[in-house]
Amino acid sequence: MPRILAIDYGMKRTGIAVTDELQIIATALDTIETPKLFEFIGKYLSENNVQEIVVGLPMRMHGEVGQLETEIQKFISKFKEKHPTIPVFRQDESFTSKMASQAIFQSGAKKKKRQDKSLIDKVSATIILQSYMETKL
Repeated sequence: MPRILAIDYGMKRTGIAVTDELQIIATALDTIETPKLFEFIGKYLSENNVQEIVVGLPMRMHGEVGQLETEIQKFISKFKEKHPTIPVFRQDESFTSKMASQAIFQSGAKKKKRQDKSLIDKVSATIILQSYMETKL
């Protein structure tokens, strides 16, 4: 069974998470500098069977999309051009950074590790992916 790839898109860094082949477990994969994102995704897709991708949808409190959405739409358009056979889905990413920080804190990580933004980004991607998987059930 193919994997699902999740993306927590950011201006500087992008968190990546992926399912196992049975699509049961969401796991943090990596944090990539956003300018290198297409290079990373191209290599990952060439080495792994990916069924679909999920991209975080930044929502504000009153149901408005966040300011990053314009950049995310550009990313999605370019992704669809390069990989037209892989569908792209969206998942609300509200509060995922706070949830990721809390999960890292609860894991007992030291202060320096808890402040590592790249760790927060990939854990956020994992939360986005887990939420998406729960909506598919």
